[in-house]
Amino acid sequence: MPTIVHEFPWPDRVVIGTIGAPGERTFYLQARTGKQIVSIALEKQQSAQLAEKIDEILDQLGTLDGNPFSVPTSTPIELVDNDQLDAVEEQFRTGAMSLGWDPTTAQIVVEAYPLADLEADDEADDEAESLDDNDADGSEVLRVRMPVGTARAFAKRTREIVGAGRPICPICGYPVDADGHTCTLPED
Repeated sequence: MPTIVHEFPWPDRVVIGTIGAPGERTFYLQARTGKQIVSIALEKQQSAQLAEKIDEILDQLGTLDGNPFSVPTSTPIELVDNDQLDAVEEQFRTGAMSLGWDPTTAQIVVEAYPLADLEADDEADDEAESLDDNDADGSEVLRVRMPVGTARAFAKRTREIVGAGRPICPICGYPVDADGHTCTLPED
């Protein structure tokens, strides 16, 4: 079965958002063009790393002589998106992600792939199995392209969403739940 590609070359909206209370939140990357909406679940840490890496790429591009791609150093106010997620129907849970740059369109390119089926991995311990065999089962990929301003706004929002979780305990460094927290100091 061929790979299903959810392609968003010039999305109307692309955001990270959450559903649930802090400590129980599910993170989603959601892309929308017209009536086409795709929502994929991902981990908080994946969200944070995605924002960090997007900013790194944009910062590097901004230092090129003359800033040929007009990379903004901060988030353009007109691109700030603080709205809730649109209706969420999870397409898949993200495993691997890739991040790139397309100089022909001046866009950041994000690709997300679903988690591998762990049961299939257990059954197929043979390391000689080719990637083509895995593709025969069919898979999905989300490919989103973001212009530089949109990418900067995406990264800013993502950092804010990640930071809006539970506060961190100053003693042990673990999140503090709403119903309390017990920690012990590390032994010397």
